[in-house]
Amino acid sequence: MDIYPQFTKPGKKLAVLVDPDKPSDDQVVQLAKRAEKAGVDFIFVGGSLLTNDNLDSCIRLLKASSSIPVVLFPGNSLQLSGKADAFLLLSLISGRNAEMLIGRHVIAAPFLKLSGLEIIPTGYMLIDSGKPTTVSYMSNSIPIPSDKNDIAMCTALAGEMLGMKLIFMDAGSGALSPVPHEMIDLVCKSINVPLVVGGGIKTPEMAAATAKAGADVVVIGNTLEKSPELIEAFAQAVHSA
Repeated sequence: MDIYPQFTKPGKKLAVLVDPDKPSDDQVVQLAKRAEKAGVDFIFVGGSLLTNDNLDSCIRLLKASSSIPVVLFPGNSLQLSGKADAFLLLSLISGRNAEMLIGRHVIAAPFLKLSGLEIIPTGYMLIDSGKPTTVSYMSNSIPIPSDKNDIAMCTALAGEMLGMKLIFMDAGSGALSPVPHEMIDLVCKSINVPLVVGGGIKTPEMAAATAKAGADVVVIGNTLEKSPELIEAFAQAVHSA
């Protein structure tokens, strides 16, 4: 299955983010079934810090319960599994921590080469959300200020020029505020690769507004952990944007 072409297809797309540490096996199965019924486009799997050895089993359950592509969204170089369909090889282009730009990639590269996973080079950009987030702490990097649209645009453009196939703008898990629409709009108009946006998107209306601002893929995580019944409304909002 070629996953990357599905990111480039016309139309807005919804990705559901699953943290393997949090849901029970039954909750994973039910979420996958709901996502399948709602027409979700991708299931992202990963977290900033995994404390249980649930990654492989979570992916197996997701793939057994739906036909949606399962894409690893790793929080660190230990979050590796050959059970998924694709792997977002994240380079934290918004920061200046060399480990997150290339260091940990060197460690993961031999495994990834042998895994058979489809590797999708991704320029990952943290955007300030109004409070420190787990990902900013764990990555030891400073987010791009939410009012610095020009910095975000130039960073995304540099990522594309370096060969990144996706640009991922993230306010982080538990963000107070999502990525500003003006920033999304400017970045979207400046690049020619798909734009993924997540963090702090709490309602279907916010998801639709994010898609209309220019996000090709909208990522929803924490909200669906608390209210999985909203998945259909999120999917409809994004797909109609």
